[in-house]
Amino acid sequence: MTYETTRRTVLLATGATGAVAFVAACGGGGDDNGSASTSSPTGQETAGRDLAATDEIPVGGGKIFKEEEVVVTQPEQGQFKAFSAICTHQRCTVASVSDGTINCVCHGSKFRIADGSVAGGPATRPLPAEKITVEGNSVRLA
Repeated sequence: MTYETTRRTVLLATGATGAVAFVAACGGGGDDNGSASTSSPTGQETAGRDLAATDEIPVGGGKIFKEEEVVVTQPEQGQFKAFSAICTHQRCTVASVSDGTINCVCHGSKFRIADGSVAGGPATRPLPAEKITVEGNSVRLA
């Protein structure tokens, strides 16, 4: 008789600690073809979803999308960037974009709209970049 090793068999054999590590390493987010999907905090699909029209993102400024936890900026005409809207200092959602920076009001951290780098602490790490696409007049999550 032959037995096929399955994920369930491996989980049972590795015990609780190993199972948690294994599930964390192999778990979730993908579909059958291995592509990861992006979900908002409410569990809705956000990948490929329109965020805004390009003319809604001011040149030299940006717009925060709280539900998607993304901030989109336009440092120069026609150049669009996206970053996590979660401050790297204490994980507050950033509150505004003005004077060339993305601003967190929780503790005063500021990040540059061009690259997400720290313009003023207490944060010491930049905002992580997010993927967007711009097609025609539409900015969407990639």
